[in-house]
Amino acid sequence: MFTQLYKKIRLLKHKNKEPYSSLYKILGFYPDNIHVYEQAFLHKSSSIEDSDGKWLNNERLEFLGDAILDAIVADIVYKHFQNKREGFLTNTRSKIVQRETLNRVAVELGLDKMVVYSAKLSSHNNHMYGNALEALIGAIYLDQGYRACYRFIDHVIIKRYIDLDNIARKEVNFKSSLIEWSQKNKLEVTFDLIESFSDNDGNPVFQTGVTLSDMQIGVGIGYSKKESQQNAAKMAIKKLRTDKAFQQFISELKKKQTGENTAEHEFEDLPEEEPSSEQNSIELTTNKRTECIDATINEEAR
Repeated sequence: MFTQLYKKIRLLKHKNKEPYSSLYKILGFYPDNIHVYEQAFLHKSSSIEDSDGKWLNNERLEFLGDAILDAIVADIVYKHFQNKREGFLTNTRSKIVQRETLNRVAVELGLDKMVVYSAKLSSHNNHMYGNALEALIGAIYLDQGYRACYRFIDHVIIKRYIDLDNIARKEVNFKSSLIEWSQKNKLEVTFDLIESFSDNDGNPVFQTGVTLSDMQIGVGIGYSKKESQQNAAKMAIKKLRTDKAFQQFISELKKKQTGENTAEHEFEDLPEEEPSSEQNSIELTTNKRTECIDATINEEAR
């Protein structure tokens, strides 16, 4: 009883002062330990030395917040999408906790005005604000506990700034997903430009092939090299997800090269392509050009 009364008196004393008022607008509650939040906004470029000679910044809090965010978002996604498979849930969670999403949410929350970093360091093209958001979650956990973290992530981050259904439909970065999968399975993936040509309107078009352990497993066409790589990776991932004979071939290849087996879920966890109701001319061109390549891949797998 005395402890609760003391906290109320202390908060009344400080609630109209910075940084208490700024944090209250973001969190919806007043912090007990203001210092842990101050550390959450301290970028490593502006580390300070404490009385024990230790350098303080937000990296440790970021590590803690990252783990807590993953667990809570997994729980929220699991409950929201009740009939979806593990691969879909994993990909949706990844889209929510990826640095681009966290950076955007952090800026909308106003964390870009609170992060302390060196004037020599450019805030552009990095993820210091998203990292600070993770550190803030770590600070909430240390200050208020897991339930407060859950409320903040669910009621503030998700419900205000993230549409779960829309983000689940967001285009997947198939190239990054394929590279991550290959690294996990210790198999080499490369992307090579096959040719460039012009469409009927004279626009430049690029054709890229993706190779897995010296075998071409996908071809993509796009109006930029990046788009053609994405489409090549999409084709390769579709084959890895759906072609059982090819999965067996890759499993045997991995075992031969690394001595390890490939679990079935490792193919299922690859991102699924969202079905599209429209097919443009470049997609049709891609299909025609890759029919013979796909047939060659099937023949090699046999």
